[in-house]
Amino acid sequence: MAKKKKSRIPIKTAEEINLMRAAGETASEILQATAAFIEAGKTTREIDEFAAREIEKHGCTSAFLNYRGFPGNVCVGLNECVVHGIGDEQEVKEGDIVKIDVGIFKNGWIGDNATTVPVGKIDEASKTLLAATEQSLFNAIEYAVEGNRLWDLCGSVNSYVRKFKFTVVRDLVGHGVGKELHEEPQVPNYRPMGKRSPVLKAGMILAIEPMVNAGTSHVETLADGWTMVTADRANSAHFEHTVLVGKEAPEILTWRPRTALPEQLGIPELAL
Repeated sequence: MAKKKKSRIPIKTAEEINLMRAAGETASEILQATAAFIEAGKTTREIDEFAAREIEKHGCTSAFLNYRGFPGNVCVGLNECVVHGIGDEQEVKEGDIVKIDVGIFKNGWIGDNATTVPVGKIDEASKTLLAATEQSLFNAIEYAVEGNRLWDLCGSVNSYVRKFKFTVVRDLVGHGVGKELHEEPQVPNYRPMGKRSPVLKAGMILAIEPMVNAGTSHVETLADGWTMVTADRANSAHFEHTVLVGKEAPEILTWRPRTALPEQLGIPELAL
């Protein structure tokens, strides 16, 4: 009898899950504090420096700083920035949407989460982009249950946002997470074709992170070698949670109150 192929996707022990819960809770607290700090007139460097102080205050270290040479404590970017923005002298203005991604090490384990913050009054199209992106994250989380197929989780993001004529970034993916920032499996925001989908098992931990563009799905990297922006410079939204696959239900390890429900943004319920 042939041996069953061992999954490369790590299954965390009960003790490891508890450590990931603690890291996720702290990462969420830092993200929420940083999001609350954002306002018109602040620079992205000031936002990064504030997040650094929060990370230090919580007795953690940044999982991003110096990762493959990345120079920021967190990722922070405006409007057309998709991910990997570096804090600099760019000033936040009324009507901007600000992407903030916080990853930390706590007791050797990673908490990773992201949100998109509206600054003052934003336009109706941006409100819909934020609401649809956050909802697509929660749609995907619902699939994080033992026995489901990973590609169903991934495909749910694209299936939802394309109803609003938005696109998902295909050059970037979510990922497994634990003691390493990027573990198996890759978690794209679309259903990969021609590949057999892994079956999810309780104890897997995934960083699920829809990156959704108002225009083209294509992205470009700026001259700094890190900042990724939409090729057409249309707005992009990014929301992320670290999620534990459960036997009966998923558990959001980076739980925070939702911020982009239609009623919170002052728009009608999203029509499907």
